[in-house]
Amino acid sequence: CISPDDFSNANMPPRNVSSDATGPRRRRSVAEGATETSTGSGMMPPKSHPHYAQIAPATGASDMDILTGDHGLPHNEELQDFLWSMTDEPHASRRKALIKEHPELKKLMGYEWRTKYMVTALVAFQMACAIHMRDVPVFSWYFVLSAYCVGASVAQILFLAAHEISHNLAFKKFVHNKYFGLFTNIPIVVPFFIDFKVLHCEHHKSQGVVGIDTDLPTEFEARMLSSTLGKLFFMSFQMWFYALRPVLLRPQPFTKWHALNWAVQLSTLGTMTYFFGWQPLKWLALSTHLAGSIHPLASHFIAEHFTPVGFLETSSYYGVLNRITWYVGHHNEHHDFPTIPWTRLPEATEIGGYKALPHHKSWIWVLVEFLFNPKYTLYNRVKRPDKHNLAGNKEEKADYTGAWLNG
Repeated sequence: CISPDDFSNANMPPRNVSSDATGPRRRRSVAEGATETSTGSGMMPPKSHPHYAQIAPATGASDMDILTGDHGLPHNEELQDFLWSMTDEPHASRRKALIKEHPELKKLMGYEWRTKYMVTALVAFQMACAIHMRDVPVFSWYFVLSAYCVGASVAQILFLAAHEISHNLAFKKFVHNKYFGLFTNIPIVVPFFIDFKVLHCEHHKSQGVVGIDTDLPTEFEARMLSSTLGKLFFMSFQMWFYALRPVLLRPQPFTKWHALNWAVQLSTLGTMTYFFGWQPLKWLALSTHLAGSIHPLASHFIAEHFTPVGFLETSSYYGVLNRITWYVGHHNEHHDFPTIPWTRLPEATEIGGYKALPHHKSWIWVLVEFLFNPKYTLYNRVKRPDKHNLAGNKEEKADYTGAWLNG
């Protein structure tokens, strides 16, 4: 149901962009070894940019793996600037087209009643594991290894559960999802849920827009951390990059919900520390850090919007790790239909024919390639400079998106 033409229209960069007067900078083209002039940070690529030549998958491709397949999209290698687009994000237009062709997709929307029970069990398990570590030395192999293998895995699953809940997909009422998000936040130590809910919705509405989408690395990060050692540092602390970037670039007003978020964390973790000492809290904190570092389940942070080919700015993954991560790998589907819960995303994949698009087959391989292939850097992201001057979707207010931005 998604043809190469659909993909091209949804992801085509603009053909009428101009350079800025800040002065040219030489960069290596994504074409095979060709060099061309590129403008400095924040500028648009010229009309001769090689991405214009071919961004739709090759007809009859047998392997649609983004990194190794024969889809025909040009590889973005050794970039010295971000990939700039003057069109709006592709998901609203594709959502509209798919709803028109497959109105049955609307039936998949709504909350998933099982989520609350599974999350409650995970929170209880993580807290029980932390209390179990109350007499274990911090620098023992058992403490560290259990934090990486068990604690970090559960923390990442809970973070992705919070992501699901931020879209109001655990309960019918918005306020119930908010309260449950605060509960889900407890083992992750840092009171992040309320800020995340706001910023993540902005990520959906304004994907790639500089100054709004805090999922994007900054020019400073890309310039300083694009070597192998820099990427190693970035990936080791990526949870903190995601946490601190909004504080510095897009701070949110402190509301009663933020106060409640802090109150829940301080009261619950304070009570645990009072009765069981500091070791459980240290174990939870280490687990949270490792969950956002070089961990198999943290690979989704890179894979979802890393753009190694063409202007493919959102990528799905269809491997086995989806089964324990709320199917967040079905990421094109999720951005197209944020009101479809995790249990129904595979059905949306089949109805919409999403596997016709290039996709990842292994999160871990994405992590390895990003880290060790010097041709890929933090510049491999699509950015948009101005939300108000983008082509397409600006006035779109379709009811089929649901009220996922509210509450």
